This record gives sequence, structure tokens and C-alpha cells, in this order.
Amino acid sequence: MKNFINEFKKFAMRGNVIDMAVGIIIGAAFGKIVNSLVEDVLMPPIGLVLGKVDFSDLKFVLTDDVAIRYGAFINALISFLIVAFAVFLLIKAINTLQERMAAKEKAAEAAEPTVKRCPYCDSEISIKATRCPHCTSELKK
Repeated sequence: MKNFINEFKKFAMRGNVIDMAVGIIIGAAFGKIVNSLVEDVLMPPIGLVLGKVDFSDLKFVLTDDVAIRYGAFINALISFLIVAFAVFLLIKAINTLQERMAAKEKAAEAAEPTVKRCPYCDSEISIKATRCPHCTSELKK
């Protein structure tokens, strides 16, 4: 039994499991933010334009007990489109920031050379090298 518990601890403390747990928690919190954005910020102006915010009462009655509730579908569709657009904008902003950071890093790397050429064998070597790893010639500083 003790071996089983130790195995479970080893499994639960793996980086992948913890990363996944953090992702799920952040995803749930992000979902609440996006839902609030849709329901509290974006739907009221849409309601002003369309005349109403809640379409859930719209339905096509087939019989007394059976109805096609297309209004609920319209609500779900509008919410999905707004959520998808909000996620798109968020991902676009994150990608733009990552591209800017990568460009800054690349510019910093380009400013400082990291390699040089061996004057004896013309091989590319580290700028910090004092001896060529290819021809073993001692390099001048």
C-alpha cells in the first residue's frame, strides 16, 4: 500500500499534471471573466440596437407541450460569437506582445556576435574560444 501511495505522489507531482491543473484553474477563472464581458458589457448595447437582450422567450409552438425554442439558440449563438471574438482579441494581443518581445531579444542577440571565424581553418567557433575545436590552433585574443 505504501508503494502505491508513493507512486501516486510521484505521479501527482509531475510537472505535466501540475501545469494541467494550473491551466484548468486559470481557464475557469478566464471563463468567468469572458462570461461577465459578454453578459454585462457587450449584451446591453446589443440589446439597445436589437430592441431586446434576452431572446429566450421566442419559440415556435408545435403543440401545447412541444415547442421549438429558437430564442434560446439565438442567445447561445450570440454569446458564442462574442466569446469567440473576445478570445480572438485576447490571443491576438498576446501574440503581438510575444512577437515584440521576440523581436527585442533577436535585436539584442544580433547586436552582440556570439561566433567568430578561426583564422587558421576558417571554421565558425564560439567568440569565447581560446583554442579552435576543429584545428586546435591557439587563438589570439
